[in-house]
Amino acid sequence: MSEIFVYVEGPSDQLGMRELFSDINEIAYTKGNKVDFFPLNGKEPLLNKGPIKAINILRNRPDSYVFIVPDLYPPNKPFPHTNFAELKSQLYCRFDNELKRKGCDKRLSNRFFVHCFKYDLEVLLLASEAILLDRLKVSQFSKSWKQPVENQNHGNPPKRIVEALFRNAGIKYKDTTDVPWILKRTCYHDLVEKCSQRFKPFVEDLFEILEIE
Repeated sequence: MSEIFVYVEGPSDQLGMRELFSDINEIAYTKGNKVDFFPLNGKEPLLNKGPIKAINILRNRPDSYVFIVPDLYPPNKPFPHTNFAELKSQLYCRFDNELKRKGCDKRLSNRFFVHCFKYDLEVLLLASEAILLDRLKVSQFSKSWKQPVENQNHGNPPKRIVEALFRNAGIKYKDTTDVPWILKRTCYHDLVEKCSQRFKPFVEDLFEILEIE
């Protein structure tokens, strides 16, 4: 059985991803595989502790895989990076250094994956327009955003846009409630199509391991 550990920043990421991939996990289980999501209490703890946790899992569980999936925003914490290539390079460097320090087999890196949300998880909410409107209880959005949805920036990441949409609708955004509610009603196929830059590669790597078309 292949076990996939996906480390994310916080509880809303965990709850949302569990809802989005609940049907996929059931299919994976019939093939003897399993995937689950685990929060590490923020971006800096995830990037600092993630590679170490990954190595401890991979060296003790030969059928395991570890994904680290932070938000791209905010930049330059806890190390310099403004884009995914820089983020990925730094994390693999930390992973490799930790491998050497622990005297582990370099081949463990074949089961270690780095992806990110661009620029944060709320990009998936912006890509779920009809369901987001339903959650807001409005017929149209009070503001617009860049298209494709992953083309936002560090100055105005998706979470800030979502917070403003809720605020303008007279509702307080609560990520641990609103994220899973929306993603439970969203088809991952739609998100892969609308978020082809960074979410699609994550899903492709995940599904290849799970043996899902």
